Amino acid sequence: MYIFRQSNYSRTAAVNYAVTYALKPNPAYRYFPLINDTSGDCANFVSQCLRAGGAPMNFTSRSPWWYRANSNNNVKDDTWSISWAVAHSLYWTLKINEQSRLQGPKGREVSSIGELELGDLMFFEDNNGKIFHSAIVTGFSNKVPLISHHSFEALNIPYTRTWGAKKIHFLKITI
Repeated sequence: MYIFRQSNYSRTAAVNYAVTYALKPNPAYRYFPLINDTSGDCANFVSQCLRAGGAPMNFTSRSPWWYRANSNNNVKDDTWSISWAVAHSLYWTLKINEQSRLQGPKGREVSSIGELELGDLMFFEDNNGKIFHSAIVTGFSNKVPLISHHSFEALNIPYTRTWGAKKIHFLKITI
């Protein structure tokens, strides 16, 4: 039996945001293109989904997770924390927030896709143990999670049909 604590995370709002902007990125945020199999927009997109679901930004030095739009409405002048835009950093920020009960979005790792709900996250690890990609669960087909992500733009695809990974981490999200 699993007991889940209450959360103000709106899975519906996070998923609705993901579905709206999965294939056409939100112009209100900086977009990070994929360059030679590096960088990309996946963590930035997932962070936007978390924010849409009610996750508060955290500007503290202990566990920063934030995005700051520049007042001149030019997204190229915006600033952000590493954990907002880098999959490896976002993964560890969510886990540390959960383990230390810190402010902001939290991720509790689970071992089974059967424990995932809409709005939970997946992180993809390479052969060197580095998290290189992130995605949000936006649907299910025969109990198999469907994900949406950037770094190639995808909407409701089976999680097994995205980037190849040595390991996939499943995170239950709360705030």
